[in-house]
Amino acid sequence: MSTTIPVNNLSEKENAALDFFSQNAVVSTLRDTYLSFSARREALGLSNPGTVDNIAKEVQRDVFLNNLTFSGLRADLTKAFSVAPLFQVSHAFSQGSQGLPPYTFAALYGSPQVFLQANIDNDLALSGRFNYRLSSNMITKTSIQLAPGPGQAMFSPEIDYTGSDFSASIKSMNPSFLDGGLTGIFIGSYLQSVTPRLSLGLEAVWQRAAVGYGPEHAVSYAARYKGDDWIASAQLLAQGGVQTSYWRRLTDKVEAGVDANLQFAGLGLGGAGGMMGGGRKEGVATLGAKYDFRASSFRAQVDSQGNLGCLLEKRVAPPVQVTFAGELDHVKNTAKIGLAVSIEAAGDEVMEQQEKANSAPPPPF
Repeated sequence: MSTTIPVNNLSEKENAALDFFSQNAVVSTLRDTYLSFSARREALGLSNPGTVDNIAKEVQRDVFLNNLTFSGLRADLTKAFSVAPLFQVSHAFSQGSQGLPPYTFAALYGSPQVFLQANIDNDLALSGRFNYRLSSNMITKTSIQLAPGPGQAMFSPEIDYTGSDFSASIKSMNPSFLDGGLTGIFIGSYLQSVTPRLSLGLEAVWQRAAVGYGPEHAVSYAARYKGDDWIASAQLLAQGGVQTSYWRRLTDKVEAGVDANLQFAGLGLGGAGGMMGGGRKEGVATLGAKYDFRASSFRAQVDSQGNLGCLLEKRVAPPVQVTFAGELDHVKNTAKIGLAVSIEAAGDEVMEQQEKANSAPPPPF
């Protein structure tokens, strides 16, 4: 014998349960507090502060030449087949360089939603990147590296979220469950604008080399302050060090930056002693400047360890750029010189596409 429940009684019970959650004093207080906090955040007019990785990008990437300098001879030939979507291939040749392979072939594809890049060199070492835009605020990034020999493979998934006044990301390197437990390196970072000029954030690292070893963790803290024509940033590193940077635009064509990295013995944060190694006392200060001319740019930097470097990029023709790099170590009494020629080829149709695609959203780099 079946029992039927009146529809009216069921609706009354459901409404009563919903009223308990919607009209509950605690829930109402939390909701009002959140709405009030959100309204105050919007009233402040906060902007996105960037990411923890790029907290000092004006100094480290725009002024300094740490990631741009090279030695030996280099030639880059790039052919663009399309702009919207972006598709190009390149051939890179180098000789006499310690860090660059003799030959590298690269292909790149980009659209407003997808970004693909792959490189392979003469030793069959393969590296690739795949970025996918899930929404206007969220991007997934995947990187792989494959090279001959044991222990040369790397797999790194990442997800980035860009809010109106904050940025958050979660990244892992070689994550695995195959050994009966979680292994790999996991990095989480968060950077929040607290005023129109000040941003605060942190970065947490968790790693486990193998199941037989215990996990290690570390936490770093970061701050960034933006003035009218200058930006200062500081990071309290997990290994017990402090890294500060200061960037200033002197004129429309000249910008300068200084960076100081100090390491203190016996000051480890968040159990980072085993992960980051033993404490040490050392410090490095670097001063650099960048000059932008009509068709060229010049970078120079000097540090407290006696290293002097410069980089000159000159566009001699619309498709041709010449780069000269020089580095001098006064302490070791060594010098390095590099010369590169880059040629970019594109047809008339590609140039017309480029003029029309200036307003299109960029790929998720």
